[in-house]
Amino acid sequence: MMKNRVVLVGCGNVGMSYAYALLNQHTYVDELVLLDLNVDRAIGEAMDLNHCLAYSPSRVEVRVGDYKDCREAKIVVIAAGANQEPGETRMDLIDKNSRIFSSIVKSVMENGFDGIFLIATNPLDVMTQLTLEYSGFEAGKVIGSGTTLDTARLKYLISEKIGICPKDIQAFVIGEHGDSEFVAWSNASVALTSLDEFLSDEEKEQLEVEVRNSAYEIIERKGATYYGIGMCLVRITSAILEDKNIILPVSCYDDINRVCVSTPAIVNSKGVLKKIYIPLNEQETEKLKKSIATIKSAVESCHKH
Repeated sequence: MMKNRVVLVGCGNVGMSYAYALLNQHTYVDELVLLDLNVDRAIGEAMDLNHCLAYSPSRVEVRVGDYKDCREAKIVVIAAGANQEPGETRMDLIDKNSRIFSSIVKSVMENGFDGIFLIATNPLDVMTQLTLEYSGFEAGKVIGSGTTLDTARLKYLISEKIGICPKDIQAFVIGEHGDSEFVAWSNASVALTSLDEFLSDEEKEQLEVEVRNSAYEIIERKGATYYGIGMCLVRITSAILEDKNIILPVSCYDDINRVCVSTPAIVNSKGVLKKIYIPLNEQETEKLKKSIATIKSAVESCHKH
């Protein structure tokens, strides 16, 4: 029987937070293959992770490999690229990371990969779009982590404010994983009750600003953000390997707007089965248009280079 192999490209903070989160959860991952330009770093990380296995709920074979391992992989996770420095926006990383991705995706495809790409590198939507173009894959097989982390941050902050478990809060951040993202408040609810019953307009506005600025604040204080995205990537991985049909706000190609952007989508073993277009009010529709325009402009700037 063929193993559920995941190849992880990039053994930095994000990649290793994902790997560590995988070992701490019951998942269907049988084999985790690490790839990094710094081979010694990858070897050290594999050793350290293997030393967890005696206490891990899952039995995962962790090893260092090369791009040939992509041939039989179910998922290739790309967490490689330049990091966002204090004072930098995610969009500032475009030039550096588009060149890195061109090389990575080419190497993956040359080795016969036919699984699903899962992207974690910023600027997220742009890198997802470029992976789609570089790979030539059908749209559903290229997924960016999108606004899954922003949505998790939102649910946590709302739960702190209203004293209800974050898992029971239905709300999504959509659009770009970046400064133009926004909360679709018109559809946010708790137990089928509008969040308007729990939060004032002023409180909602404040929460949205906090969500948008969370990454900047974390980067300012500790240099990088990685635990949250690591957990989000495991959630998406499980949705794929367990054929879960769960709804997550991932970044994937939008036929209508012809670009990768985050809206809720059904994720299963095929990747993104279907995007869900939640009804937006007039103000939110305008915000989504602006967000899409921001991503498109960034993608076009990559094409010019």
